[in-house]
Amino acid sequence: MRPYDETIVADATLDDLDGDAVAEYRRVRTGVDPDAEELRWSDAELLESLHCVKMSENTLRPTVAGLILFGSKKALRKFFPMMRLDYLRVPGRNWVENPDHPFEAIEMREPLFHLLSRGLAAIMDDIPRAFTFTFDGLMRQEKPRIPPRVIREALVNALMHRSYLIHSPVQVIRYANRLEIRNPGHSLKPVETLGEPGSKPRNPTIAGVLHETKFAESKGSGIRVMRQLMKGARLSPPTFESEREQDLFTATFLMHHFLDQQDIQWLEHFKDANLSADEARVLIHAREIGSVNNAICRDYTGLDTLAASGMLRRLRDLGLLRQHSHASATYYSPTRRLLHPGGEEMKAVERGRAIGGDHPMPDGLPTKPDGLPTKPDGLPTKPDGLPTMPEGLPTVLVDAIQNLGLRSSPEQLQQVIIELCSIRAYTADELAMLLRRNKKWVFRSYLSPLLRAEILEYTIPGNPRHPMQAYRTKK
Repeated sequence: MRPYDETIVADATLDDLDGDAVAEYRRVRTGVDPDAEELRWSDAELLESLHCVKMSENTLRPTVAGLILFGSKKALRKFFPMMRLDYLRVPGRNWVENPDHPFEAIEMREPLFHLLSRGLAAIMDDIPRAFTFTFDGLMRQEKPRIPPRVIREALVNALMHRSYLIHSPVQVIRYANRLEIRNPGHSLKPVETLGEPGSKPRNPTIAGVLHETKFAESKGSGIRVMRQLMKGARLSPPTFESEREQDLFTATFLMHHFLDQQDIQWLEHFKDANLSADEARVLIHAREIGSVNNAICRDYTGLDTLAASGMLRRLRDLGLLRQHSHASATYYSPTRRLLHPGGEEMKAVERGRAIGGDHPMPDGLPTKPDGLPTKPDGLPTKPDGLPTMPEGLPTVLVDAIQNLGLRSSPEQLQQVIIELCSIRAYTADELAMLLRRNKKWVFRSYLSPLLRAEILEYTIPGNPRHPMQAYRTKK
Protein backbone atom coordinates (compact mmCIF):
# COMPACT_ATOMS: atom_id res chain seq x y z
CA MET A 1 0.00 0.00 0.00
CA ARG A 2 1.46 3.33 -1.07
CA PRO A 3 1.72 6.11 1.51
CA TYR A 4 -0.76 8.97 1.36
CA ASP A 5 1.86 11.52 0.34
CA GLU A 6 2.41 9.62 -2.94
CA THR A 7 -1.29 9.96 -3.85
CA ILE A 8 -1.88 11.73 -7.17
CA VAL A 9 -3.89 14.95 -6.88
CA ALA A 10 -6.30 14.41 -9.77
CA ASP A 11 -7.05 18.02 -10.72
CA ALA A 12 -3.49 19.32 -10.30
CA THR A 13 -1.05 19.92 -13.17
CA LEU A 14 2.63 20.73 -13.49
CA ASP A 15 1.63 24.41 -13.72
CA ASP A 16 0.65 24.17 -10.03
CA LEU A 17 4.30 23.67 -9.04
CA ASP A 18 6.57 26.61 -8.16
CA GLY A 19 9.72 26.72 -10.30
CA ASP A 20 11.52 28.76 -7.62
CA ALA A 21 10.90 26.00 -5.06
CA VAL A 22 12.35 23.40 -7.43
CA ALA A 23 15.36 25.67 -8.00
CA GLU A 24 15.78 26.00 -4.23
CA TYR A 25 15.82 22.20 -3.95
CA ARG A 26 18.55 22.04 -6.60
CA ARG A 27 20.60 24.70 -4.79
CA VAL A 28 20.36 22.98 -1.40
CA ARG A 29 20.96 19.52 -2.86
CA THR A 30 24.05 20.81 -4.69
CA GLY A 31 25.43 22.07 -1.38
CA VAL A 32 24.98 18.62 0.12
CA ASP A 33 26.18 16.53 -2.85
CA PRO A 34 27.25 18.48 -5.97
CA ASP A 35 27.74 15.20 -7.87
CA ALA A 36 24.20 13.91 -7.23
CA GLU A 37 22.99 12.25 -10.42
CA GLU A 38 19.45 13.70 -10.31
CA LEU A 39 20.81 17.26 -10.55
CA ARG A 40 21.61 16.62 -14.21
CA TRP A 41 18.02 15.70 -15.06
CA SER A 42 15.20 17.97 -16.26
CA ASP A 43 12.74 19.30 -13.68
CA ALA A 44 10.09 16.77 -14.74
CA GLU A 45 12.55 13.86 -14.49
CA LEU A 46 13.82 15.14 -11.14
CA LEU A 47 10.31 15.47 -9.68
CA GLU A 48 9.32 12.04 -10.98
CA SER A 49 12.38 10.46 -9.33
CA LEU A 50 11.30 12.06 -6.02
CA HIS A 51 7.73 10.66 -6.37
CA CYS A 52 6.51 14.25 -6.48
CA VAL A 53 4.85 13.77 -9.88
CA LYS A 54 3.42 10.60 -11.43
CA MET A 55 1.98 9.57 -14.74
CA SER A 56 -1.83 9.44 -14.85
CA GLU A 57 -3.73 8.96 -18.12
CA ASN A 58 -0.59 9.82 -20.11
CA THR A 59 -0.13 13.07 -18.17
CA LEU A 60 2.31 13.90 -15.38
CA ARG A 61 0.39 15.10 -12.33
CA PRO A 62 1.66 16.26 -8.91
CA THR A 63 1.30 14.03 -5.90
CA VAL A 64 0.41 15.25 -2.40
CA ALA A 65 4.14 15.36 -1.58
CA GLY A 66 4.83 17.29 -4.80
CA LEU A 67 2.36 20.02 -3.90
CA ILE A 68 3.43 20.20 -0.25
CA LEU A 69 7.11 20.45 -1.16
CA PHE A 70 6.94 22.47 -4.37
CA GLY A 71 3.37 23.75 -4.83
CA SER A 72 2.68 27.39 -5.65
CA LYS A 73 0.83 29.52 -3.11
CA LYS A 74 -2.23 29.53 -5.36
CA ALA A 75 -2.21 25.73 -5.67
CA LEU A 76 -1.71 25.24 -1.92
CA ARG A 77 -4.67 27.51 -1.18
CA LYS A 78 -6.75 25.61 -3.74
CA PHE A 79 -5.91 22.02 -2.78
CA PHE A 80 -4.79 22.32 0.85
CA PRO A 81 -6.40 25.48 2.26
CA MET A 82 -5.70 24.54 5.91
CA MET A 83 -2.14 23.28 5.39
CA ARG A 84 -0.60 26.41 6.87
CA LEU A 85 1.98 27.27 9.48
CA ASP A 86 0.42 29.66 12.00
CA TYR A 87 2.68 31.61 14.36
CA LEU A 88 0.67 32.92 17.32
CA ARG A 89 2.02 35.27 19.96
CA VAL A 90 -0.04 35.12 23.14
CA PRO A 91 0.45 37.62 25.99
CA GLY A 92 0.92 35.93 29.35
CA ARG A 93 1.23 32.24 30.14
CA ASN A 94 -2.24 31.01 29.26
CA TRP A 95 -4.53 31.14 26.27
CA VAL A 96 -6.83 34.07 26.98
CA GLU A 97 -9.60 35.01 24.59
CA ASN A 98 -9.78 38.65 25.57
CA PRO A 99 -10.93 41.00 22.80
CA ASP A 100 -9.02 43.83 24.49
CA HIS A 101 -5.76 41.87 24.30
CA PRO A 102 -5.95 39.67 21.19
CA PHE A 103 -3.06 37.46 20.24
CA GLU A 104 -0.91 38.30 17.23
CA ALA A 105 -0.99 35.84 14.34
CA ILE A 106 1.11 35.28 11.24
CA GLU A 107 -0.27 32.81 8.71
CA MET A 108 2.27 31.26 6.33
CA ARG A 109 1.32 29.21 3.28
CA GLU A 110 4.28 28.37 1.03
CA PRO A 111 6.03 25.32 -0.46
CA LEU A 112 7.80 23.44 2.29
CA PHE A 113 11.35 24.51 1.45
CA HIS A 114 10.38 28.19 1.67
CA LEU A 115 8.04 27.60 4.63
CA LEU A 116 10.80 26.10 6.78
CA SER A 117 13.08 29.10 6.24
CA ARG A 118 10.37 31.69 6.78
CA GLY A 119 8.89 29.93 9.81
CA LEU A 120 12.28 29.53 11.49
CA ALA A 121 13.09 33.22 10.92
CA ALA A 122 9.74 34.36 12.38
CA ILE A 123 10.20 32.21 15.50
CA MET A 124 13.86 33.10 16.13
CA ASP A 125 13.18 36.82 15.75
CA ASP A 126 10.79 36.53 18.68
CA ILE A 127 12.84 34.34 21.04
CA PRO A 128 14.27 36.32 24.00
CA ARG A 129 18.05 36.72 23.93
CA ALA A 130 20.56 36.30 26.71
CA PHE A 131 23.56 38.66 26.92
CA THR A 132 27.08 37.47 27.64
CA PHE A 133 30.52 39.05 27.35
CA THR A 134 33.72 37.77 25.78
CA PHE A 135 36.54 36.58 28.00
CA ASP A 136 38.21 39.99 27.99
CA GLY A 137 34.89 41.66 28.81
CA LEU A 138 35.11 44.06 25.89
CA MET A 139 32.43 42.70 23.56
CA ARG A 140 28.85 41.82 24.30
CA GLN A 141 27.37 38.69 22.69
CA GLU A 142 23.71 37.85 22.21
CA LYS A 143 22.38 34.31 22.12
CA PRO A 144 18.74 33.17 21.81
CA ARG A 145 17.43 31.54 24.98
CA ILE A 146 16.50 28.45 22.96
CA PRO A 147 19.25 27.20 20.63
CA PRO A 148 18.30 27.76 16.96
CA ARG A 149 18.89 24.12 16.05
CA VAL A 150 16.31 23.04 18.64
CA ILE A 151 13.68 25.20 16.94
CA ARG A 152 14.77 23.98 13.51
CA GLU A 153 14.51 20.30 14.51
CA ALA A 154 11.11 20.83 16.13
CA LEU A 155 9.71 22.76 13.17
CA VAL A 156 10.98 20.20 10.65
CA ASN A 157 9.48 17.37 12.74
CA ALA A 158 6.11 19.12 12.91
CA LEU A 159 5.88 19.76 9.16
CA MET A 160 7.38 16.42 8.15
CA HIS A 161 5.41 14.13 10.46
CA ARG A 162 2.08 15.98 10.54
CA SER A 163 -1.01 14.30 9.13
CA TYR A 164 -1.94 15.87 5.80
CA LEU A 165 -5.26 14.03 5.98
CA ILE A 166 -6.36 16.36 8.79
CA HIS A 167 -7.42 19.80 7.60
CA SER A 168 -5.75 21.86 10.29
CA PRO A 169 -2.62 24.06 10.38
CA VAL A 170 0.59 23.47 12.31
CA GLN A 171 0.58 25.99 15.16
CA VAL A 172 3.58 27.58 16.84
CA ILE A 173 2.33 29.34 19.98
CA ARG A 174 4.68 31.75 21.72
CA TYR A 175 3.69 32.32 25.36
CA ALA A 176 5.56 34.56 27.78
CA ASN A 177 7.39 31.60 29.32
CA ARG A 178 7.41 28.90 26.65
CA LEU A 179 7.07 27.88 23.04
CA GLU A 180 4.59 25.21 21.92
CA ILE A 181 4.69 23.57 18.49
CA ARG A 182 1.52 21.62 17.74
CA ASN A 183 0.92 19.52 14.67
CA PRO A 184 -2.13 17.44 13.68
CA GLY A 185 -1.41 13.71 13.80
CA HIS A 186 -0.26 11.69 16.82
CA SER A 187 3.20 10.13 16.90
CA LEU A 188 3.45 6.77 15.14
CA LYS A 189 6.20 5.85 17.61
CA PRO A 190 5.28 5.35 21.29
CA VAL A 191 6.16 8.49 23.23
CA GLU A 192 8.41 6.53 25.59
CA THR A 193 10.60 5.50 22.63
CA LEU A 194 11.02 9.00 21.18
CA GLY A 195 14.71 9.75 20.91
CA GLU A 196 15.69 6.12 20.46
CA PRO A 197 17.23 4.98 17.14
CA GLY A 198 14.79 4.34 14.33
CA SER A 199 12.26 6.51 12.54
CA LYS A 200 8.65 5.80 11.59
CA PRO A 201 7.65 8.59 9.18
CA ARG A 202 4.01 9.23 8.36
CA ASN A 203 5.03 10.90 5.09
CA PRO A 204 8.01 8.89 3.80
CA THR A 205 8.22 10.73 0.46
CA ILE A 206 8.42 14.15 2.13
CA ALA A 207 10.79 12.76 4.77
CA GLY A 208 13.06 11.33 2.07
CA VAL A 209 13.40 14.67 0.29
CA LEU A 210 14.11 16.50 3.56
CA HIS A 211 16.69 13.86 4.47
CA GLU A 212 18.51 14.20 1.14
CA THR A 213 18.79 17.96 1.69
CA LYS A 214 19.94 17.53 5.32
CA PHE A 215 16.88 19.28 6.72
CA ALA A 216 16.02 16.09 8.62
CA GLU A 217 17.65 12.90 9.83
CA SER A 218 16.18 9.51 8.99
CA LYS A 219 17.50 7.77 12.09
CA GLY A 220 15.11 9.19 14.68
CA SER A 221 17.83 11.36 16.24
CA GLY A 222 15.99 14.70 16.15
CA ILE A 223 14.35 14.31 19.57
CA ARG A 224 17.64 13.24 21.17
CA VAL A 225 19.44 16.24 19.65
CA MET A 226 16.80 18.63 21.02
CA ARG A 227 17.13 17.15 24.51
CA GLN A 228 20.92 17.37 24.48
CA LEU A 229 20.96 20.96 23.24
CA MET A 230 18.39 22.12 25.81
CA LYS A 231 20.41 20.44 28.57
CA GLY A 232 23.60 22.06 27.28
CA ALA A 233 21.89 25.47 27.45
CA ARG A 234 20.85 24.77 31.07
CA LEU A 235 17.19 24.83 30.09
CA SER A 236 14.44 22.47 31.16
CA PRO A 237 14.22 19.49 28.81
CA PRO A 238 11.60 19.68 26.04
CA THR A 239 8.43 17.69 26.62
CA PHE A 240 6.46 15.80 24.02
CA GLU A 241 2.80 14.79 24.18
CA SER A 242 1.07 12.54 21.68
CA GLU A 243 -2.72 12.42 21.99
CA ARG A 244 -4.45 9.72 19.96
CA GLU A 245 -8.00 10.81 20.76
CA GLN A 246 -7.37 14.34 19.54
CA ASP A 247 -4.85 13.15 16.93
CA LEU A 248 -2.39 15.81 18.02
CA PHE A 249 1.32 16.03 18.84
CA THR A 250 2.73 18.85 20.97
CA ALA A 251 6.34 19.80 21.70
CA THR A 252 6.88 22.29 24.54
CA PHE A 253 10.03 24.31 25.27
CA LEU A 254 10.37 26.39 28.45
CA MET A 255 12.47 29.53 27.99
CA HIS A 256 13.76 30.16 31.49
CA HIS A 257 16.98 28.67 32.85
CA PHE A 258 16.19 25.73 35.06
CA LEU A 259 16.77 26.18 38.80
CA ASP A 260 17.65 29.85 38.66
CA GLN A 261 17.65 31.89 41.85
CA GLN A 262 13.89 32.49 41.72
CA ASP A 263 13.22 28.76 41.36
CA ILE A 264 15.44 27.98 44.34
CA GLN A 265 13.65 30.57 46.48
CA TRP A 266 10.28 29.19 45.40
CA LEU A 267 11.30 25.59 46.21
CA GLU A 268 12.38 26.71 49.70
CA HIS A 269 8.69 26.84 50.62
CA PHE A 270 8.54 23.06 50.23
CA LYS A 271 11.77 22.09 52.00
CA ASP A 272 9.82 20.02 54.56
CA ALA A 273 8.69 17.76 51.71
CA ASN A 274 12.31 16.63 51.07
CA LEU A 275 11.89 16.99 47.32
CA SER A 276 14.37 15.29 45.05
CA ALA A 277 15.92 17.14 42.09
CA ASP A 278 13.63 15.19 39.74
CA GLU A 279 10.54 16.10 41.77
CA ALA A 280 11.60 19.76 41.71
CA ARG A 281 11.83 19.64 37.91
CA VAL A 282 8.36 18.12 37.64
CA LEU A 283 6.85 20.76 39.95
CA ILE A 284 8.48 23.62 38.05
CA HIS A 285 6.99 22.23 34.83
CA ALA A 286 3.53 21.99 36.44
CA ARG A 287 3.84 25.57 37.67
CA GLU A 288 4.89 26.90 34.25
CA ILE A 289 2.57 24.87 32.01
CA GLY A 290 -0.44 24.22 34.26
CA SER A 291 -0.35 20.41 34.07
CA VAL A 292 1.94 17.38 34.04
CA ASN A 293 1.39 13.73 33.16
CA ASN A 294 3.26 10.44 33.29
CA ALA A 295 4.96 10.89 29.91
CA ILE A 296 6.24 14.37 30.82
CA CYS A 297 7.43 13.07 34.18
CA ARG A 298 9.41 10.38 32.35
CA ASP A 299 10.92 13.06 30.07
CA TYR A 300 12.26 14.92 33.10
CA THR A 301 13.40 11.98 35.19
CA GLY A 302 14.19 9.04 32.91
CA LEU A 303 11.99 6.83 35.11
CA ASP A 304 9.79 4.04 33.78
CA THR A 305 6.00 4.36 33.74
CA LEU A 306 5.44 2.71 37.13
CA ALA A 307 8.09 4.73 38.95
CA ALA A 308 6.84 7.99 37.36
CA SER A 309 3.30 7.20 38.55
CA GLY A 310 4.66 6.67 42.06
CA MET A 311 6.41 10.04 42.00
CA LEU A 312 3.28 11.86 40.81
CA ARG A 313 1.16 10.18 43.48
CA ARG A 314 3.64 11.24 46.17
CA LEU A 315 3.46 14.86 44.98
CA ARG A 316 -0.31 14.53 44.98
CA ASP A 317 -0.31 13.19 48.54
CA LEU A 318 1.87 16.11 49.60
CA GLY A 319 -0.88 18.44 48.41
CA LEU A 320 1.23 19.90 45.61
CA LEU A 321 -0.60 18.34 42.66
CA ARG A 322 -4.24 17.51 42.04
CA GLN A 323 -5.03 14.32 40.14
CA HIS A 324 -7.49 14.24 37.23
CA SER A 325 -8.21 10.60 36.44
CA HIS A 326 -8.82 9.70 32.80
CA ALA A 327 -7.43 6.14 32.62
CA SER A 328 -4.32 6.28 30.42
CA ALA A 329 -4.81 10.03 29.96
CA THR A 330 -4.58 10.82 33.69
CA TYR A 331 -2.86 14.15 34.38
CA TYR A 332 -2.11 16.39 37.35
CA SER A 333 -2.59 20.12 37.80
CA PRO A 334 -0.92 22.38 40.39
CA THR A 335 -2.78 23.07 43.61
CA ARG A 336 -3.13 26.52 45.12
CA ARG A 337 -0.49 25.52 47.64
CA LEU A 338 2.00 24.97 44.81
CA LEU A 339 1.12 28.17 42.96
CA HIS A 340 0.85 30.39 46.05
CA PRO A 341 3.18 28.96 48.71
CA GLY A 342 3.15 30.69 52.06
CA GLY A 343 -0.44 31.90 51.76
CA GLU A 344 -3.58 30.87 53.60
CA GLU A 345 -4.10 27.97 51.22
CA MET A 346 -0.75 26.48 52.26
CA LYS A 347 -1.63 26.84 55.93
CA ALA A 348 -4.94 25.07 55.32
CA VAL A 349 -3.19 22.18 53.65
CA GLU A 350 -0.67 21.94 56.47
CA ARG A 351 -3.60 21.68 58.90
CA GLY A 352 -5.04 18.93 56.71
CA ARG A 353 -1.72 17.08 56.78
CA ALA A 354 -1.63 17.28 60.55
CA ILE A 355 -5.10 15.74 60.76
CA GLY A 356 -4.93 13.34 57.84
CA GLY A 357 -1.44 11.87 58.32
CA ASP A 358 0.35 10.74 55.19
CA HIS A 359 -2.51 11.57 52.84
CA PRO A 360 -3.31 15.27 53.09
CA MET A 361 -6.32 16.92 51.57
CA PRO A 362 -5.21 19.16 48.65
CA ASP A 363 -6.34 22.74 49.07
CA GLY A 364 -8.07 21.79 52.32
CA LEU A 365 -10.87 19.96 50.50
CA PRO A 366 -11.95 16.56 51.85
CA THR A 367 -11.29 13.57 49.64
CA LYS A 368 -13.96 10.98 48.84
CA PRO A 369 -13.64 7.20 48.75
CA ASP A 370 -12.32 5.73 45.51
CA GLY A 371 -14.93 4.44 43.11
CA LEU A 372 -17.56 7.10 43.76
CA PRO A 373 -18.44 9.12 40.66
CA THR A 374 -17.65 12.79 40.63
CA LYS A 375 -20.26 15.33 39.63
CA PRO A 376 -19.75 18.93 38.64
CA ASP A 377 -20.92 21.77 40.83
CA GLY A 378 -24.34 23.08 39.98
CA LEU A 379 -25.69 19.85 38.49
CA PRO A 380 -27.14 17.88 41.42
CA THR A 381 -29.09 14.69 40.76
CA LYS A 382 -32.80 14.70 41.53
CA PRO A 383 -34.53 11.83 43.38
CA ASP A 384 -35.85 10.41 40.07
CA GLY A 385 -32.26 9.94 38.87
CA LEU A 386 -32.40 12.76 36.33
CA PRO A 387 -29.91 15.62 36.66
CA THR A 388 -31.20 19.06 37.52
CA MET A 389 -31.19 21.14 34.36
CA PRO A 390 -29.12 24.34 34.23
CA GLU A 391 -31.24 27.47 34.27
CA GLY A 392 -32.23 29.08 31.00
CA LEU A 393 -32.38 25.98 28.78
CA PRO A 394 -35.21 25.91 26.23
CA THR A 395 -38.02 23.53 27.11
CA VAL A 396 -37.49 21.55 23.92
CA LEU A 397 -33.84 20.97 24.82
CA VAL A 398 -34.70 19.99 28.40
CA ASP A 399 -37.18 17.42 27.08
CA ALA A 400 -34.60 16.09 24.62
CA ILE A 401 -32.05 15.60 27.42
CA GLN A 402 -34.51 13.91 29.76
CA ASN A 403 -35.73 11.59 27.01
CA LEU A 404 -32.23 10.33 26.23
CA GLY A 405 -32.00 6.62 26.92
CA LEU A 406 -29.19 4.11 26.80
CA ARG A 407 -30.17 3.24 23.24
CA SER A 408 -30.30 6.80 21.95
CA SER A 409 -28.44 7.15 18.66
CA PRO A 410 -25.06 8.92 18.50
CA GLU A 411 -26.67 11.51 16.26
CA GLN A 412 -29.23 12.36 18.96
CA LEU A 413 -26.53 12.77 21.60
CA GLN A 414 -24.30 14.85 19.33
CA GLN A 415 -27.17 17.15 18.47
CA VAL A 416 -27.95 17.66 22.16
CA ILE A 417 -24.28 18.49 22.84
CA ILE A 418 -24.20 20.95 19.95
CA GLU A 419 -27.36 22.68 21.22
CA LEU A 420 -26.08 22.83 24.80
CA CYS A 421 -22.68 24.21 23.82
CA SER A 422 -24.29 26.83 21.58
CA ILE A 423 -25.88 28.36 24.70
CA ARG A 424 -22.74 28.37 26.83
CA ALA A 425 -19.48 26.44 27.23
CA TYR A 426 -19.73 23.13 29.10
CA THR A 427 -16.98 21.01 30.65
CA ALA A 428 -16.78 17.29 29.95
CA ASP A 429 -17.86 16.63 33.55
CA GLU A 430 -21.00 18.72 33.10
CA LEU A 431 -21.90 17.05 29.82
CA ALA A 432 -21.30 13.58 31.27
CA MET A 433 -23.66 14.36 34.15
CA LEU A 434 -26.37 15.83 31.92
CA LEU A 435 -26.20 12.96 29.42
CA ARG A 436 -25.85 10.32 32.17
CA ARG A 437 -22.83 8.84 30.43
CA ASN A 438 -19.25 8.02 31.37
CA LYS A 439 -17.03 11.09 30.98
CA LYS A 440 -14.36 9.23 29.02
CA TRP A 441 -17.01 7.79 26.68
CA VAL A 442 -18.54 11.25 26.15
CA PHE A 443 -15.19 12.68 25.10
CA ARG A 444 -14.11 9.78 22.90
CA SER A 445 -17.43 9.15 21.15
CA TYR A 446 -18.93 12.63 20.92
CA LEU A 447 -16.67 15.54 21.84
CA SER A 448 -13.58 14.33 19.97
CA PRO A 449 -15.41 13.76 16.64
CA LEU A 450 -17.18 17.13 16.94
CA LEU A 451 -13.85 18.83 17.61
CA ARG A 452 -12.25 17.19 14.59
CA ALA A 453 -15.21 18.20 12.44
CA GLU A 454 -14.72 21.79 13.75
CA ILE A 455 -18.30 21.90 15.02
CA LEU A 456 -17.10 22.37 18.60
CA GLU A 457 -14.03 24.25 19.79
CA TYR A 458 -12.02 24.46 23.01
CA THR A 459 -12.40 27.45 25.29
CA ILE A 460 -8.68 27.03 26.08
CA PRO A 461 -7.26 25.83 22.75
CA GLY A 462 -3.67 26.36 23.78
CA ASN A 463 -3.93 23.67 26.48
CA PRO A 464 -6.43 20.86 25.69
CA ARG A 465 -5.80 19.18 29.05
CA HIS A 466 -6.32 22.31 31.13
CA PRO A 467 -8.37 21.43 34.23
CA MET A 468 -10.85 24.21 33.37
CA GLN A 469 -11.20 23.10 29.74
CA ALA A 470 -14.70 23.47 28.30
CA TYR A 471 -16.33 23.17 24.89
CA ARG A 472 -18.57 25.44 22.87
CA THR A 473 -20.24 25.34 19.48
CA LYS A 474 -18.37 27.28 16.82
CA LYS A 475 -20.27 30.23 15.42
